Amino acid sequence: MKTIVVENIIKKYRAGKVEVEALGGVSFAVDQGEIFGLIGPDGAGKTSLFRILTTLLLADSGFASVDGFDVVKDYKKIRNRVGYMPGKFSLYPDLTVQENLEFFAAIFHTTIKENYELVKEIYSQIEPFKDRRAGQLSGGMKQKLALSCALIHKPTVLFLDEPTTGVDAVSRKEFWEMLHRLKMQGITILVSTAYMDEATLCDRVGLIQKGMLLSVNTPKDIIEEFQHSLWAIKANEMYPLMEAIKSDPAVMSCYPFGQYHHVTFNHNENNKEELERIVENGNYTNVEIIPITANVEDCFMALMKE
Repeated sequence: MKTIVVENIIKKYRAGKVEVEALGGVSFAVDQGEIFGLIGPDGAGKTSLFRILTTLLLADSGFASVDGFDVVKDYKKIRNRVGYMPGKFSLYPDLTVQENLEFFAAIFHTTIKENYELVKEIYSQIEPFKDRRAGQLSGGMKQKLALSCALIHKPTVLFLDEPTTGVDAVSRKEFWEMLHRLKMQGITILVSTAYMDEATLCDRVGLIQKGMLLSVNTPKDIIEEFQHSLWAIKANEMYPLMEAIKSDPAVMSCYPFGQYHHVTFNHNENNKEELERIVENGNYTNVEIIPITANVEDCFMALMKE
């Protein structure tokens, strides 16, 4: 069963006299019990799509459904069946942890006691601070409280819009472990993120840029579709080296990645010799050139080029 269906969704905004297309005909579907990741940079259209699917925003055209319900005609039914965690912390900062959770439970005509088993594993980590105001929590604890509030009414579908932005690495890891445990309970999860490494934690991902889906597949298959040989190069003079590589006609792409530049060529023959030729024409020291395997971010960069 397809829990989420998106067909040719188009959304445009007007900023003064300029019309901006946030979503340019996006289509995909999410299976029941799947973790589907929408991966892309800020401004790619992820939040607009989430707001449409959670019935907070109307698309200009196209069709979308959640749990078999039309996002326009059946918006009341959808709101009772989904949990939504927006990118910005949106709980009440002056209410305590306990009061926030009780408030969201009351909205959906339930209680913490009735659905405590669903949030127990998450909420138990912040329960010692239940009398602390939400605005005084750390980023990771705010994240856990927001997830608890999104789950307290026992949703069948969970929408998480960039939930790990600004959260430390340990909290990010814990959060994704929690998502996989929620998946085991049959909850369908649509999560957006700007962190490319989080793509590998999803069952399938949609790579999105400027309102267009570049690819929809499993992380493994996206990487296997990468057709180019990939090289990593570094030197003491990184910026001049990047400029020299980018200006070479044999080079397809060159972009910084950690301590290295990742480089692809227009052909897959003699690439190391090509890099050595570029290096010899400059004054670079402590040069290192190694062949590497592509990751999801490399695939994203290649798809943008196409």
